[in-house]
Amino acid sequence: MVFETLLDPIFSPLLKLNPLVGIALISFLISVVITVIYKYVTDQNLMKRLKEEIKAFQKEMKELKDHPEKVMKVQKKVMETNMKYMMHSLKPTLFTMIPIIMIFGWLNAHMAYHPLVSGQEFTATVFFDSGTTGQIELITGDGLWIVGESVKIIEDGSVVFTLKGEVGEYLLEFRKDSKSYIKEVMITNERKYSKVEEIIKTDGIKTIKLSNLPVKPFGRFNLFGWHPGWLGTYIIFSIVFSSLLRKGMKIY
Repeated sequence: MVFETLLDPIFSPLLKLNPLVGIALISFLISVVITVIYKYVTDQNLMKRLKEEIKAFQKEMKELKDHPEKVMKVQKKVMETNMKYMMHSLKPTLFTMIPIIMIFGWLNAHMAYHPLVSGQEFTATVFFDSGTTGQIELITGDGLWIVGESVKIIEDGSVVFTLKGEVGEYLLEFRKDSKSYIKEVMITNERKYSKVEEIIKTDGIKTIKLSNLPVKPFGRFNLFGWHPGWLGTYIIFSIVFSSLLRKGMKIY
């Protein structure tokens, strides 16, 4: 993909680090760029004045809490000023939206799951619509081997094939009722992988999913039962870094 070609030279060295550290560094770099762009694309004098107006209106509303009609009028002014502030604050998005989408695509291709490693067994599971019957056959290329039977009977809505192979990129061919369904597989010792889940939704087959484990940058630690993936981790760091940078650079 284009974004991988452009971003690999920049971010690939970070893949050698612990995922938590790598995502934190990427989040910090992106936060710095976005904050600097925000500072120089927006009219900071205007943004400061609008914020001060909003605070003044909020203070006035507290003082008028016993006069609902007057509060409504002030509240309308708050909404209008808030809308102006939001419209101006969205201007930097025009400069950052496409690069951020590209970086998110790169992160999703390298940080969301652990890779399938050479010599290590993994599974490919085919999920079917309820009531689907018959059998399905798996065919692989050289360098990739099926552990167990290559033809299986469909039971309980799914069929699991176990495989292992050498480093390389392969195609899994699933044959059912004279039709074939292809799933790409990448085996590597690097931090990358092919698409983990392929949505089929035809001829009784719903999805074909590989057993790549999701990356949990925080390890066993969780936030109130939530184990953040790469996106959740990025958002957490982004909020922290952006708040500190905006405060340090006195951005409104």
